[in-house]
Amino acid sequence: MSIALEDVLARAGLRVTATEFLSLVEDAARKLAPPHPDPGAYFSADQRAALAAVGVDLSPRADGERDPRAKAVASQAVLRDSAMTVAEAAERVGVDTSRIRHRVSAGRLTGWKDRGGWRLPAWQFTDSGVLPGLGMVLAKVPADQPQMVVAAFMTTPQEDLLLGDRPTSPRDWLLAGGDPRRVATLASTLGTPA
Repeated sequence: MSIALEDVLARAGLRVTATEFLSLVEDAARKLAPPHPDPGAYFSADQRAALAAVGVDLSPRADGERDPRAKAVASQAVLRDSAMTVAEAAERVGVDTSRIRHRVSAGRLTGWKDRGGWRLPAWQFTDSGVLPGLGMVLAKVPADQPQMVVAAFMTTPQEDLLLGDRPTSPRDWLLAGGDPRRVATLASTLGTPA
């Protein structure tokens, strides 16, 4: 299996061995939720009753049923593996590492502390710098939004951002010279009910 996995990782452009990737997956799965969660256990009796009344199934997953955590775990592992270190980001942008740390603390770049230091999601960088208008967008992202949510938003086509007649991702919109205020407005609604 590791040869096939290494082929997939190489085709995806991920700089990690099969063993390292599987370790990332295991770590992400452990952080996400217990292996056999009982959905009802997360809610009070009143909350369970209210959710059941509107048709929400809170029964535990049956044996053999696909684990809904799998996609989230894989996405988390890819986000973590493709993220840059402060040194890599500094080299990409052409500045000193202290400038990258300053941009993170000022909210003009986003990232998270990980073993070994800061990790900065790759989606916020271009081949030679930082995504145009990024600071304006990040200033509007609600502080409670996880890195996975922000990454998914920035890389998923949005109906409100059209290039020609085709929905485009906020990242591609900004790369094409689109108005960052439109992306910032959309970003400000992350985590709110549709």
